Amino acid sequence: MVNLLANTTTTYLHLQKTAMKIFVAGLPYDMDDAELEEFFEKFGKVTSVKVAIDRETGKSKGFGFVEMPNDTEAREAIEGLNDISLGRKTLVVKQADDKQGGGGGGGGYRNQNGNYNKFDNNRGRRRY
Repeated sequence: MVNLLANTTTTYLHLQKTAMKIFVAGLPYDMDDAELEEFFEKFGKVTSVKVAIDRETGKSKGFGFVEMPNDTEAREAIEGLNDISLGRKTLVVKQADDKQGGGGGGGGYRNQNGNYNKFDNNRGRRRY
């Protein structure tokens, strides 16, 4: 007798889909999270939606991110929504690049010893 259950479990694990984060650009400046979610729900379940908002104006920056738990549905959404016209703009929809942690900061510089010092007191001094 063949153990079919063991083979079925292994196959199921290989068929399980992973979540995909999608980058969306070319959004109208008055679009919010709920409106963007409506576009993607036509293709499947949506886990999260975030339209980037300008802090000063409170309006959309024109891009956002959508996360879908099913990889196949996410790819269908990308194919279905990429390059469609939305008002005067054309949507750009693609898989989001993996976020590289640890960015940001800026300012300051490294002194002669290679140490970071934003307010190096030796600037402009003559070194004899």
